[in-house]
Amino acid sequence: MKVAKSIAVLRAWRKSKSAPVVFVPTMGALHAGHAALIRSARKLAGSRGSVVVSIFVNPTQFGPKEDFASYLRPFRKDLSISRAAGADAVFAPSVEEMYSGDRSVAVEESRLSQSLCGRSRPGHFQGVCTVVAKLFLIVQPTHAVFGEKDWQQLAILRRMVRDLDFPVQMVGHATVREPDGLATSSRNAYLTPAERLLAPRIHAALQSAALKKSPAAIQASAKKSLSAIPGARLDYVEAVDALTLEPLRSRKSPGRLACAVFLGKARLIDNIALPPFHERI
Repeated sequence: MKVAKSIAVLRAWRKSKSAPVVFVPTMGALHAGHAALIRSARKLAGSRGSVVVSIFVNPTQFGPKEDFASYLRPFRKDLSISRAAGADAVFAPSVEEMYSGDRSVAVEESRLSQSLCGRSRPGHFQGVCTVVAKLFLIVQPTHAVFGEKDWQQLAILRRMVRDLDFPVQMVGHATVREPDGLATSSRNAYLTPAERLLAPRIHAALQSAALKKSPAAIQASAKKSLSAIPGARLDYVEAVDALTLEPLRSRKSPGRLACAVFLGKARLIDNIALPPFHERI
């Protein structure tokens, strides 16, 4: 497995590879969810294609009071997981390699990023779009695999690819969960043992609320259940259109029920599908 820490080395490696080249961007601290994305990328690439994983903790998507400095960086473990899951190359640049000190250009999405996490994390999605655009230009993938746990991020990046004509096929991967339903996340490591026992109630609350018929009833049910988790602080819970991320007005079109919940030091996000009501059994 090739490990490249500079753009020049990664580009030189990329020149010798033919399509498909499947890319899995990460911020490291890899877990079972990331491993599933890499294995999915391996299947897409096949025996003739290549899989590239990036490991880069991107400072521009962190707010001033967020956990950039303390974010887990177990690089050797990340390399081991990447190799075992089928990666052919890992791109692990430094901040200085990715960003010039006098940088003045950024990529910003102005519609889908105004709600959900974008409302409570100003500037976050500008950082995400900018770094992913840069990574696409560096890696030049034919496909990119992203988890559906952050549905808003996936929707925004799909819009970026569409609007800026990146020649990349975006592939969503279903949220990977622990046996008790908790979505896998690097931030689960911040949970105390007691908080870890409570955390699965987030997914359970979404599942129970999704049984309601109207979007208003869904949100009310989810808010009540999430607020009842001891020690939890609700950032948001919203039923939104799956494509536009606008508030879901009816169950006639596909939706997502999304939430962000603070549990101790951890800010946990999750979402589930809200299929059109007439399709439900």
